[in-house]
Amino acid sequence: MAGLDGPRFGPKAGGAPRQLVVLLHGLGADGQDLIGLAPDWAEALPHAAFVAPDAPEACDMGPFGRQWFSLQDRRPAAMASGAAAARAGLDAFLDAELARHGLPGEALALAGFSQGCMMALFTGLRRATAPAAILGYSGALLGADRLAAEIAARPPVLLVHGEADDIVPAQASRLAESALRAAGVPVEALYRPGLAHGIDPAGLAAGLRVLRAAFGLAAAGPGAA
Repeated sequence: MAGLDGPRFGPKAGGAPRQLVVLLHGLGADGQDLIGLAPDWAEALPHAAFVAPDAPEACDMGPFGRQWFSLQDRRPAAMASGAAAARAGLDAFLDAELARHGLPGEALALAGFSQGCMMALFTGLRRATAPAAILGYSGALLGADRLAAEIAARPPVLLVHGEADDIVPAQASRLAESALRAAGVPVEALYRPGLAHGIDPAGLAAGLRVLRAAFGLAAAGPGAA
């Protein structure tokens, strides 16, 4: 598998970054779909570098975009196997980005939407060094049946899901919330009435709050990060 790459932003303050936020897009999109979150979050995380890698495969469900793994077979075991196969390339990318910036593993946070959420959870919970946080928007926890045997990290997790999501039902995050709690992972969940398959301002604000707390910045003003 060729190495991953994608658009980058920041640090807004200039200089070497103190944190790394990796944004993982959903099925049929690419890194440009989520890197647009970086400028707003960077206002309160001015020393963070943001990167949104393009998934490794061309999407096999349409003429455009990328995928982390195929969803032609949506049986839970097949999707978990797909995430496991994609994890190696994503882990290598995360390690390379941390090394490039001279940052430790705990300076990393993962944020993913839809299939990107599935990858953020699957990969982040198996990292040798726990990420600072995982933000999961409109996704699901794959491989929950083997999580107890494979979990290596228990970072704080934020799950955000729209109650009107007809692509990935909100029940997927409810099941994830339950499984994560059972595995000893600290979880916060936000379910948004009327929200379809997307991210709204409340979800973005919650994500920023969790990121600042995870990076030890909760009590500081934006300019002090």
